[in-house]
Amino acid sequence: MPDSAQPPAKIYLRALLLRDLSDVETVKHEVSAGNVLILRISALAERSVEDVKRAVDDLCHFTELIGGDIARLGEERVVITPSSIRIWRGENILQEGGTPTEAG
Repeated sequence: MPDSAQPPAKIYLRALLLRDLSDVETVKHEVSAGNVLILRISALAERSVEDVKRAVDDLCHFTELIGGDIARLGEERVVITPSSIRIWRGENILQEGGTPTEAG
């Protein structure tokens, strides 16, 4: 049986620093290419909280349009995924010994 299907493209997990609003277009391009991004927003937040709100609102709208997923990781980071990847938002986390416990 011939293998006519191409292997899936590589998906990369990239960490990027969101320095200003112009970086939002780079983020959109990377996610559209199928990559998962972890954005550090602290540099932009130090300059303008309003710009952070604008950037995150824009990225939330974009993520919704493409069927992707977006979530906050603490105070300084945001993760954005393409439509093929979902972010787990369950209640259980693993302890050091590998035993699930309630998140708290």
